[in-house]
Amino acid sequence: MLDLKVLTQAVGDLEEEQVMDILKEFIDSNPSEPEAQEAIAACQSGMAVVGDLFEKGEYFVGDLIFAGELLTESINVLKPVLGSGETVVAGTIILGTVHGDLHDIGKNIFKSMSEAAGFEVIDLGIDVAPELFVKTAKENKGCIIGMSGVLTLAIDAMKETIDLIKVEGIDSKIIIGGNPVTKESCEIVGADQYTTNAAEGVKICQGWVA
Repeated sequence: MLDLKVLTQAVGDLEEEQVMDILKEFIDSNPSEPEAQEAIAACQSGMAVVGDLFEKGEYFVGDLIFAGELLTESINVLKPVLGSGETVVAGTIILGTVHGDLHDIGKNIFKSMSEAAGFEVIDLGIDVAPELFVKTAKENKGCIIGMSGVLTLAIDAMKETIDLIKVEGIDSKIIIGGNPVTKESCEIVGADQYTTNAAEGVKICQGWVA
């Protein structure tokens, strides 16, 4: 039986070997999809622990990057269980880190979790020009647009991008994510929703396509 608290602690402690051992043993027990979702939530809680320790100065940027990779690796281990019964694509998400920002850890975590939930994700990468978001959205009508950013200047780039999307008459749902985003900045840039948590972001997108 999977002990979710032990899994959360192992992720929080960045114990890669222990996390992989726990997850492989879990997979061998032939878990259900809801159980696998619980395991991912436990890993996400471990990421929150890492974030707290980073803020306290006990962890450093390298630890954050490693934690992001560990979470992606964990999701990949759980993907076969999460994918069972997901033969239909839930929807398409265009994803990118906005112009002027080169961070992709949060974006990559959201991408892995979205794909695990059955979405097709078109990853535009980092430092994405507004025009590329527009071009890709026009090629994928009815898609969701996800914009990520870590730097404070990302808010300006998000506004510039969303303004262009609206000028071009694209009526896609838009979600923004990353450290600087708040309810207030979401309203300023004109996005439909915001999140600082990848799991919550996926739930928002699932709500839009339900």
